[in-house]
Amino acid sequence: MNNILIKSDNLLGLQWLLDQGYEGKIDLVYIDPPFATGDIFSIDASGRTATISKAADAVLAYKDHLKGATYIDFLRQRILLLHKLLSDKGSIYLHIDYKIGHYVKVLMDEIFGMRNFRNDITRIKCNPKNFSRIGYGNIKDMVLFYTKGNHPIWNEPKLPYSDQDLLKAYNKIDHAGRYYTTVPIHAPGETKDGETCKPFRGIYPPAGRHWRCSVDELERLDKAGLIEWSKNGNPRKINYAAIMKGKKVQDIWDFKDPTYPSYPTQKNLDMLNMIVKASSNTDSIVLDCFCGSGTTLQAATLLNRKWIGIDESDIAIKISKQNLNQYSLCCTYDYIEL
Repeated sequence: MNNILIKSDNLLGLQWLLDQGYEGKIDLVYIDPPFATGDIFSIDASGRTATISKAADAVLAYKDHLKGATYIDFLRQRILLLHKLLSDKGSIYLHIDYKIGHYVKVLMDEIFGMRNFRNDITRIKCNPKNFSRIGYGNIKDMVLFYTKGNHPIWNEPKLPYSDQDLLKAYNKIDHAGRYYTTVPIHAPGETKDGETCKPFRGIYPPAGRHWRCSVDELERLDKAGLIEWSKNGNPRKINYAAIMKGKKVQDIWDFKDPTYPSYPTQKNLDMLNMIVKASSNTDSIVLDCFCGSGTTLQAATLLNRKWIGIDESDIAIKISKQNLNQYSLCCTYDYIEL
């Protein structure tokens, strides 16, 4: 398929995709819908984005005018269609404001099922502010991560270790000068049958626990010099710093918004790169039906995924095209107006 950029109300655009046979074909959805703020977003002639204060020559980007039950119903109609479009291995990331996000989570639980809720991610969006107000400063919003089923695409993202991380986490040195640490070879949960309850070198797992792998695998690790025995005869697995791929990404993300966005609410490209890489493959289709400046489409292009973007704003479509033009050698797409 070709990449597709659609100018349309996204409810019509999503239904058009279903009519075109895309049901169950989308592996990843990222959406950053309006946050029910009541604000009007504009861009002036110099490209400056604004909400409350704006220049006389500013033109409308979009209105975030829906609130309360009307807003939730607006989202429900679209998320129901997105659920149909997602493949059985698909995921959805819904980026939302903390003020409305908990109501949106109830909606997502209703449509995707609580069993498919994966994370409520806190995204640090800006530097601390010092406004005078009753309440604490707000530097975050939230990303709700759900999957369509139990076996989604998942290419676990890793963050590189800093020197400080390595010194803290790998504080032992072997005879060859390699930094390492040790971890238990048993895990919670007692088993009565099977390989993980058998004795290893005459030792059984502690009460209430089982070996993390089979005894044959433990023997292999020991012969390879990857089991460290304490003076009391307690075995632990050796993990070397040099072969570790990085540290697990947690549910607090520090991806701040661009200082000078090309479109209101433009999101961090590094964040979208991580999402696209984690929850799609190179044969996947990525969909953003509130595509704005096209950051999701850029990330999909950079990672060799096919994409579909939808927005009804003239300015959003114009800026998306401008941002995609920098990848003109590898990014061709069909443009459709509905």
